[in-house]
Amino acid sequence: MSATGLPILELETARLFLRPYQPADAAAFFTVLDQSRARLQLSFPDRLRSVPTLAAVPAQLAAFAHDWATGRFYVFGIWHRESQAYLGDICIMPQRGGQAEIGYYLAEAAEGQGYAREALVAIIRFGFEQLRAERLLIRCFADNVRAQQVAQAHGFQLLTKEEPERSWFRFNFWDSEPLKPAILHFIRTK
Repeated sequence: MSATGLPILELETARLFLRPYQPADAAAFFTVLDQSRARLQLSFPDRLRSVPTLAAVPAQLAAFAHDWATGRFYVFGIWHRESQAYLGDICIMPQRGGQAEIGYYLAEAAEGQGYAREALVAIIRFGFEQLRAERLLIRCFADNVRAQQVAQAHGFQLLTKEEPERSWFRFNFWDSEPLKPAILHFIRTK
């Protein structure tokens, strides 16, 4: 995989186009995240912390552009081709050993319409062809059956299961957190 960033690319599918964010996308990006905070808290806590307000979005979009330029992380906004509506986000992060990890989220209104599956096809191709990854990883919570089905529909195989953090090992009356659900790892090789 490349140590420096790739040229800016837009990806197209039958109904979607995926592209890196531009400054003009700030309001749409923030609106979906802000409306989805409760749903995305466990899966994307860093993303939510980085954009607590609309005023914080330009810095986050600039960070995405920097990450792209350095090859650290490739973040694509997902737009509906016909309506031009912003639907969500899909990203891929190169890792060691020829692996890249994929993550995505959609606006709640966009879920259940096949958009995640469609965007995933484009990112799989990007990962294998552009990043030259040998292996792609998707992590999802064990209770997120829909995400598991999306991964498996595209040839990802269940690899391992991370055990939830055992809160009783570090129990503290003043700083206790509920158990997080188990995380499943799905892998697809070239």
